[in-house]
Amino acid sequence: MATVLVVEDDQFVRSALIRHLGDAGHTVRSVGTALEALREVAQVGFDVVILDLGLPDLDGSEALKMLRGLSDVPVIVATARDDEAEIVRLLNAGADDYLVKPFSVEHLSARLAAVLRRARGGASGEPAGGGRIRVGGLEIDVRRRLALLDGGQLDLTRREFDLLAFLAARPGVVVPRRELLAEVWRQSYGDDQTIDVHLSWLRRKLGETAARPRYLHTLRGVGVKLEPPA
Repeated sequence: MATVLVVEDDQFVRSALIRHLGDAGHTVRSVGTALEALREVAQVGFDVVILDLGLPDLDGSEALKMLRGLSDVPVIVATARDDEAEIVRLLNAGADDYLVKPFSVEHLSARLAAVLRRARGGASGEPAGGGRIRVGGLEIDVRRRLALLDGGQLDLTRREFDLLAFLAARPGVVVPRRELLAEVWRQSYGDDQTIDVHLSWLRRKLGETAARPRYLHTLRGVGVKLEPPA
């Protein structure tokens, strides 16, 4: 079970979420404004935050950016904005997952469970040999969640690390996108755009681009592989 912060200004929705999460065994705290949410996250340790975007004092996407400055706590965004550009913007701002309103309590439970599994378990398939992976100049310590490139530490988010570690544990193997969703995102379905966004972030931090890859190679319509530079 988890400690959950619900950030929602609609009292009816807020009460329903608190009741459902409480019935599921979670410990729930709730606030109705972005500033209260920032104060709570700064003072209390949460396992996950459910963040509504339509807050009265601050746009939820701005609140998300500020939350990311305070903590790497997983954040599930609840939004009525279902266009693709908006979802990509939220993922770029640091959201771990999103729910489009209105959503069912079953959908919320599934997304919450998936986010918690990722946060607590990391990428699956930890290698033998003390949990260390070496591919070219890339070195990953899975247990310490530390990644180095040519001796310099990479500043990765939780999801970026999980994706990189999963691919690096399978050097030269083309991993289908469906497998990445299942093993890294712990979802049986999802949008390819989510994978593309995280690959773009990783490429930037690895000093490469999609047009000029070094480690990460995308095979259109097939999947992704990681291998050392030639």
